[in-house]
Amino acid sequence: MRYMSKETPTAISNKPSVGDVAPDFDFIDAEGNTVKLSDFRNKKKIVLYFYPKDFTPGCTTEAAEFTKYYKKFVESGIEIIGVSPDNLESHKRFGEKMGIPYKLAPDDNNEISKKYGVYGPKSFMGKNYDGVNRTTFLIDTNGAIVKVYPKVKPLGHSEEILKAFETMQ
Repeated sequence: MRYMSKETPTAISNKPSVGDVAPDFDFIDAEGNTVKLSDFRNKKKIVLYFYPKDFTPGCTTEAAEFTKYYKKFVESGIEIIGVSPDNLESHKRFGEKMGIPYKLAPDDNNEISKKYGVYGPKSFMGKNYDGVNRTTFLIDTNGAIVKVYPKVKPLGHSEEILKAFETMQ
């Protein structure tokens, strides 16, 4: 459902919730391969995290955290996919600079973030605008959403997710 107002940015309230099948999407990764979320079904668990922008302080912290614990995620059969409105070239530069070993999905038209209901009203320093709200979805091997983290605090988030997956096993 959408609402529009002259005073506030557009909001989209179609956020999938726990128990829903994660909406499928595809993207081109840094190596030029087409990747579909559904390709991981019956193979891996997924951390699908949405972040506002490459190279910004919070997003850099979050990416560094996931990179730091990446080996533990892999050992636990978990794939990480980061999604932001940045284009493929920005993701390539961000990935190289940060040494990111997991996939970053370009969402420069906000199609993926709208499917997940994370694109909508934001406010910064008194200005209202539309953007991606930092949110993480945990998806099981069957493709179902098992946990949603809205309004993520980047520092310590990857450890929090590892613990959450451990308690689900």
